[in-house]
Amino acid sequence: MVKLVSPTPEMKPSDLLELLGMLDSALIDTWLDGGWGVDALLREQTRPHRDVDVIVRVSDVPELRSILELRGFGLKEGSPPNSFVLADGCGLEVDVHAVVFDDAGNGVYRMENGQDWIYPAEGFAGRGLVDGIEVRCLTPEVQVLCHAHGYEPVAKDLRDMEHLRARFAVELPPHLVGPRE
Repeated sequence: MVKLVSPTPEMKPSDLLELLGMLDSALIDTWLDGGWGVDALLREQTRPHRDVDVIVRVSDVPELRSILELRGFGLKEGSPPNSFVLADGCGLEVDVHAVVFDDAGNGVYRMENGQDWIYPAEGFAGRGLVDGIEVRCLTPEVQVLCHAHGYEPVAKDLRDMEHLRARFAVELPPHLVGPRE
């Protein structure tokens, strides 16, 4: 059996696909957000990743934690079941954003500050590729929406947003416009 951890703190595509495969085998629907979500939409890895941001149902969190604990991932920070980070001994991280779907299909995510963030229902229709394997991810528009609120973007975030603008012609708010490549 392949170990999920990499010898360096870089989550390789094979690591990510193994993780997603384990969750899929447990019938845990998972959507990629953040850097891996952007790269999946672009259908290529544009930069190294130390972590993966995933969106899952709150009801799936106990099973997700159980599966990842078997692979050496323990709670690093946050408050399960809503917003938390799991890390392994090699420095890889799984940043979990757990949602409850409302009647309209929106994902209601309780943030660490106690406020709710709403992932629009249409955002869960995203599909991308990681090493040629189809994965669920947020749509380009909702990726931009997520990056536009809640935190100060760093250089890698600006590059990710620029890639989405170039590939999908999504409009970026001024604070997400980074250097053109």
